[in-house]
Amino acid sequence: MLALTTMLTLPTFAFMTSTVLITGASSGLGEEFATRFAARGENVVLVARRADRLEALARRIEADHGVTATVVAMDLGVPGVGAALRTTLAEKGITPTSLINNAGFGTHGRFADEDPERVAAEIALNVSALVDLTQAFLANLTGALINVASTAAYQPTPNMAVYGATKAFVLNFTEALAFEYRSSPLKVLALSPGPTRTEFFDVVGSKDAAVGNFQTSEQVVSTALRALDSRRTPASVVSGLSNKISAGSVRLAPRGLATVISGRLLKA
Repeated sequence: MLALTTMLTLPTFAFMTSTVLITGASSGLGEEFATRFAARGENVVLVARRADRLEALARRIEADHGVTATVVAMDLGVPGVGAALRTTLAEKGITPTSLINNAGFGTHGRFADEDPERVAAEIALNVSALVDLTQAFLANLTGALINVASTAAYQPTPNMAVYGATKAFVLNFTEALAFEYRSSPLKVLALSPGPTRTEFFDVVGSKDAAVGNFQTSEQVVSTALRALDSRRTPASVVSGLSNKISAGSVRLAPRGLATVISGRLLKA
């Protein structure tokens, strides 16, 4: 039954690539992206800090799908990570031609009360690493570039001020790249999930950071793949109907009102 379900739900989009590089691949959306791309015959490069989880996922992917799964255990939140990872992969003879920037985390609470080192790490991973990795691999990308943003990107987010701002950066950065590459074969997509059943809220440390209806990783990744399958891939997509409505409504509302509503929902 599982094999039949997988066969029926495979996306129709055919990549002109052979290897997909996925960050934050040890769990959640990253793990789901890796499994789904492997199911369509793509080799995958799995990058995260937890080597044991990556190795287990790689073994399962290779056994289930007959593709090559390469593991790179690496802390992405350090300067120069793009060049370092590119060199590591070049030494293995690997040149990724699709990239999914999924790694990231959030913090919750009044900004004045947050740990400065934690905030700096959040910015380094969510923004600096994403930009660095994109620039390091962009020249060879001919398949897809997916940057994971968030519904938090669509309005100021009091009590998650830094996280929302980092995801607003990801959304705007990716939409700009999509315009720059509109005449190329590369499909550039910003994916904005709402609350998703992953380890995200365990890291945040509070379910108060969850606004909206929860989705599964499978649902969110399916949203991204449908966008890639479409004749004209949009620059950005919000996962989940209620999340789309909310994000669209925010853009029409006065910014001050959107901030007030967001602040009340994201209570500290």
